Amino acid sequence: MTDEQIDKEFPFVTAEHSSPIFRNLSKEDTELQQGKAHNLSIAVKKLNGAVLKPGNIFSYWRLVGNPTFFKGYAKGMMLVNGKPVAKIGGGLCALSNLIYWMTLHSPLAVIERFRHSYDVFPDTNRTLPFGSGATCVYNYRDLMIKNNSSTSFILKVWIEDGKLCGQWRCNIPCPFRYEVYQKDHWITAEIGNNYVRHNTICRKTFDAQTNQMLSDEQITENHALMMYEPLIASSSTNE
Repeated sequence: MTDEQIDKEFPFVTAEHSSPIFRNLSKEDTELQQGKAHNLSIAVKKLNGAVLKPGNIFSYWRLVGNPTFFKGYAKGMMLVNGKPVAKIGGGLCALSNLIYWMTLHSPLAVIERFRHSYDVFPDTNRTLPFGSGATCVYNYRDLMIKNNSSTSFILKVWIEDGKLCGQWRCNIPCPFRYEVYQKDHWITAEIGNNYVRHNTICRKTFDAQTNQMLSDEQITENHALMMYEPLIASSSTNE
């Protein structure tokens, strides 16, 4: 299905988001960032136009498949034990992060999601709450989403102007509006001069017509080992 067909058959945008693919590059990680962009360009073609019918389940890895060298994937940046390393297919978590965040702003239900175990970047210029992503590792850490509604949704993902972009679209307007926010944030000092960051992610649901709040629920808890000292400032842009 072409993008034009997607827009025509599913004219209403339920949720959308975009994030930069390239971040503050050093000479050392330029090649890995380019590998990440290349890998994402392959994966978006696997996912773009995926229809999620009522009662069905979306599986990130079922659609993307094993990201191997023989399928055209290159070495990209992947975090292992909180540190960037070169791995074939590296960088694909940017896509699962995007889909997870959009799904939280839709009637779709996340039934499997794994939080990131490490908090790598300080909060300077962070646009999304800490812990609002979804790490994926083939083939045992997946992102799975179920459509419990009575209508179909379609996933539209693409790359434009150095950004990874996405939308959940539907053939009827969404009757709800969502507000996702961080609650109960705290940091604990652990053995060995380590710090662990904690929070909860919550979501308010509103009637789209009346703006009346219908619910305020906890979505998930996050606990991540910090890879930087607390209160350190950074010029990085993070999500």
